[in-house]
Amino acid sequence: MQDIPSLSSITSRLHLKQLRLLTALADHGSLLKAAEQVALTQPGASKALQEIETTLGAQLFVRTNRGLEATDLGHCVIRYARLIQTDLAHLREDMIGILQGHGGRLALGVIMGAVPLLTDALTRLLEKRPALSVEIVEDTSARLLRMLDQGRLDMAICRTSISQQPHLYDSINIHNEKLAVVANIHHPLAQQQTLQLADLAGQSDVRWIVYSANMPMRLLLEREFHETNLRFPLHLLETTSAFTTLSLLQRNPSFVALMSVDVAQFCTRFGMTTILPLALQSRSEPYQLVTRHGSMRSSVAQLFIDEFAEVPPETA
Repeated sequence: MQDIPSLSSITSRLHLKQLRLLTALADHGSLLKAAEQVALTQPGASKALQEIETTLGAQLFVRTNRGLEATDLGHCVIRYARLIQTDLAHLREDMIGILQGHGGRLALGVIMGAVPLLTDALTRLLEKRPALSVEIVEDTSARLLRMLDQGRLDMAICRTSISQQPHLYDSINIHNEKLAVVANIHHPLAQQQTLQLADLAGQSDVRWIVYSANMPMRLLLEREFHETNLRFPLHLLETTSAFTTLSLLQRNPSFVALMSVDVAQFCTRFGMTTILPLALQSRSEPYQLVTRHGSMRSSVAQLFIDEFAEVPPETA
């Protein structure tokens, strides 16, 4: 295993123009074309590449009959070079917004069930700041918290309980989630007036679409089965994707899934799914508006937080 230089060594020796050269090499596979793109001579680009590889302590490209091709480490470095250049573009965008007294940029994370809540708050904010640029990342709480740790997000609507170190975050409870079991509109039990979980468990062709093991909504469903003395289904479809869940439900009349009531009502309103008349006994944890503890909040981030403070308590 080769030694990678220390972070302080890399940051003191690596230059932004070198990162531009890396992405140009990845795009063109040609040292000459990459050199032209970043305004270097071919010998200058060759020397710069050698300096980059020396700085990082790794060979990033190999010569082939098709030109320069990135090694595995090269692909890794190129990916981060692109991210750094994107962050710099966002930095410039934020600075312009601040100088102009409007606009700015906000990076938000959200779990699937809280998407309607986020879009409502964001719509209100955009009415006040129409020039605001927004990035929205939908993912699991665990991944969103990692992105907060990395500084990729300003804040997220998720849950800190899944973290082994929840003290690393500041959080505000903003919404008590209610859950519903949804299905294809042609599901065999869709026309029933009332249902029990045993009714679904008794249908041999019913198949559940669930979150991965140990995720809050999966744990809640497992608890629901346990407390009613029913065996948890064996043959599951696991996904964290809302679109995949909806697509599976629409294609398969026997499939069912657990969703937040907000998402379920949205989908049902547009005829995509139906809510089965099944009352769940368990209650899920509330949604939280989460920021990294001790992090500085931009003015637009604070405005977004304020949108939740203005929502009447009965709807939050």
